[in-house]
Amino acid sequence: MQTVFHTPFLRAIFAVSVSIWLTACSPSDTDKNTQDRFHLEYASMKDIRDINPHLYLGEMAAQAMVFEPLVINTAKGVEPWLAKSWDISADGKTYTFHLREGVRYTDGHPFTAQSVKANVDAILENKIRHAWLNLVNEIESHRALDELTWELHLKHPYFPTLIELGVSRPFRFISPACMDNGHTNNGVKCLAGTGPWKLSEHKRNQYAVFSTNETYWGEKPKLKSIRWSVLPDAQTMLMALQKGEIDLIFGADGDQLTSDALSMLQKSHSLSVSLSEPIASRAILLNTKRAVTADSTLRLAIVHAIDRQAIAKGVLNNLEEPAPTLFARNVPYCDVDLKIREYSPQKARDLLDQAGWLASQDGIREKNGIKAEVAFYYNAQNAQERTIAEVIQADLAQVGIKVNLFGEEKQIFLDRQRSGDFDLQYALSWGAPYDPQSYLSSWRIPAHGDYQAQLGLPNKEKIDRLIGDFMIEMNEDKRQALVSTILEAIHNADVYVPISYSRTKAVHTPSLKGVDFKVSQYEIPFESMYFESGNQP
Repeated sequence: MQTVFHTPFLRAIFAVSVSIWLTACSPSDTDKNTQDRFHLEYASMKDIRDINPHLYLGEMAAQAMVFEPLVINTAKGVEPWLAKSWDISADGKTYTFHLREGVRYTDGHPFTAQSVKANVDAILENKIRHAWLNLVNEIESHRALDELTWELHLKHPYFPTLIELGVSRPFRFISPACMDNGHTNNGVKCLAGTGPWKLSEHKRNQYAVFSTNETYWGEKPKLKSIRWSVLPDAQTMLMALQKGEIDLIFGADGDQLTSDALSMLQKSHSLSVSLSEPIASRAILLNTKRAVTADSTLRLAIVHAIDRQAIAKGVLNNLEEPAPTLFARNVPYCDVDLKIREYSPQKARDLLDQAGWLASQDGIREKNGIKAEVAFYYNAQNAQERTIAEVIQADLAQVGIKVNLFGEEKQIFLDRQRSGDFDLQYALSWGAPYDPQSYLSSWRIPAHGDYQAQLGLPNKEKIDRLIGDFMIEMNEDKRQALVSTILEAIHNADVYVPISYSRTKAVHTPSLKGVDFKVSQYEIPFESMYFESGNQP
């Protein structure tokens, strides 16, 4: 019961500390030197690491600055990028891409159909690692028809082809001269892309400097350079922003920009705060193959026992909308009528009683000698996740379920997802343009927590088969019917406790303009940003 009072106390302490530095530190935005008006200071808790576009060791936002795709996903749909146009065969299996003329990698080599082929060959060589993106599994063959024409042959008429060619990785292009004898899966020799930025300097876990690609084929960025500084402490990062030492913090992760901090900053008016539209689904996974959470009635009771409205208001400061279902109804194919699990601790108690989970003297329910006791793992670096976990712990204690909380270093937390060694764990959908097709496809991959949590379902094999059918169905109405069946099965099994629909957040110095949001929460539109008094378009 201590956690009921413990969390608000910590939040109050945080609020006081933020208020003190908001008052004490006056924004030095107007003091920024004129010569710095073309330079942006960006801060992140994460280093860019290895931004090889064909691997998963680097920050996606940094990879997307340097390396580009054939097409891009926008709010209006898929649009041309390195490919200026494309043709699709009548059977939906062959795509012919016509590439832009005059595009060069930053090492001077031309961007050609042959270099596209070399990149795709390198990606397919590491096929098992990329299997989460089902397009990789659907490629039958591909070839360069001439210098500026690349042809792709698929096994089936795969409808997300263009969407998945436009995501942040792995279908981005690096100069073949950077490859290790045509390979990229074990590292590359250089980082030459075709994007608007090039990596000029990188000191691991300290900073990275990106400079404008002066030979860029498209509209050049308004800024000349960006310094990506690594500040591993969230409050230190906010202090640096308030002092004018950095210009921008951007992201969807609660470990970088908590709702408490954003709420305080909005009230201070000393900095600009921007929020994207709801972009992804925040939920809790209930592992169906664990001793306690294997009980479907207990899982249903858990869903009824958690107060999503209270979390949205008390923890997320109404910056995120409570989620009645895993996907919002405006996500493609997800406008499906599902029975909403309303918040009702009494209903949760009744369900547990009916299922034989009976109260004991210590307040923890018990059935057949098994205690209703579960382990909830979260990323220890994410204060917001910890606070939500504490609220859930208190909610479930009220109905006789004991939750033990374990904060772990992020890599250990991710490894636990892959192994399935958890009762409860956080899940975050990938947002546009991945939802729902790519996210659903990943449910079939053992390395994902979703797959592990669903393994105890008697219809898991059928769900996976339906997902596979959905990905290659040409008829729109049949695709909708398949998704409806998948979502109904997962919803009725209570594998997920929907919490909220997350937003991407940006806090920046007021003179920084052009701060917007891309379709993907993993990319940052640095190329549209500029300072008001120095380099307006």
